[in-house]
Amino acid sequence: MNIGPISLPNRLFAAPMAGVTDRPFRQLCKRLGAGYAVSEMVTSRRELWKSLKTSRRANHDGEVNPISVQIAGTEPGMMAEAAAYNIDNGAQIIDINMGCPAKKVCTKWAGSALMQDEPLALQIIEAVVAACAPRGVPVTLKMRTGWCNTERNAVAIARAAEEAGVAMVTVHGRTREQGYTGFAEYDTIAAVKAALRIPVVANGDIDSPEKARDVLARTGADALMIGRAAQGRPWIFREIGHFLDTGEHLPPPETAEAKAWLLEHLLDHYGLYGEYAGVRTARKHIGWAVRSLPGGDTFRQFMNTLETCDTQIRAVTDWFDELAGRHQRLPAPVVTGEDESNEEETTP
Repeated sequence: MNIGPISLPNRLFAAPMAGVTDRPFRQLCKRLGAGYAVSEMVTSRRELWKSLKTSRRANHDGEVNPISVQIAGTEPGMMAEAAAYNIDNGAQIIDINMGCPAKKVCTKWAGSALMQDEPLALQIIEAVVAACAPRGVPVTLKMRTGWCNTERNAVAIARAAEEAGVAMVTVHGRTREQGYTGFAEYDTIAAVKAALRIPVVANGDIDSPEKARDVLARTGADALMIGRAAQGRPWIFREIGHFLDTGEHLPPPETAEAKAWLLEHLLDHYGLYGEYAGVRTARKHIGWAVRSLPGGDTFRQFMNTLETCDTQIRAVTDWFDELAGRHQRLPAPVVTGEDESNEEETTP
């Protein structure tokens, strides 16, 4: 699997998710089987590049290659400048965001809103490719199937993007109108794949090894992108990879393994965000890690009362040690009926 001249170790990708796929989370996913991971979206607005939020999103210290940065905006020149800025700061692949359904993004005509204006979308693609090509940096595009059920124009935009020099296209099988509701459909992704020569990535509702196998068969896609299913379960990449290679399921991780991965992730997370922000932003990652485990709901409520890195680490250690005393491997999920979806992305 290649993106332009860049070779990837496998065809399982971690999706860009705002507030989720920071450098520590991308590193964790890559360690546990993702062959590729895309950053949270970085604004094209120059005046925000030095802000704390954007500087954290653009932090690639020690990150395993390839480094892919997603940029978002509405003005071709600004998007070209954003691409160049991120290349200067370590990006090896630039991804254009035309998939985010969030209202705060779409009301400014960025993200998936660009699919309503095909000429502007193409101008942005051409400007970004022109900025990246002289530096040997491939450009990718992430989009949805269309704006709404009656306006599915993914094939038209994908063809134009390929003609403009885009190296890979990812399609989330939902319209902007759907957000993250309902179910992803894969016929549009299959149509995009049939229309293009460059790699096409399928995204949306891929949450198990069997679903991964079925989506590949249904779409003919070259790769799969996984988003929400990796929250609290980053080992899903190695589970899917093993199943696709062998047809067999890996056993659940040992509870002690899952604890070690989470603690390592938390320490990396605190290092990026500092104590005050780190403790607060780590709560969601801890919550995702325990939400489907016995007693996870109660522990999550307790976790949200802790105010320091040390107390979080001790609490996580003690809780998983107690769980390991009862379950050598992570037990089957407890169905709570809660909706844990968050407003991501970009994806899925």
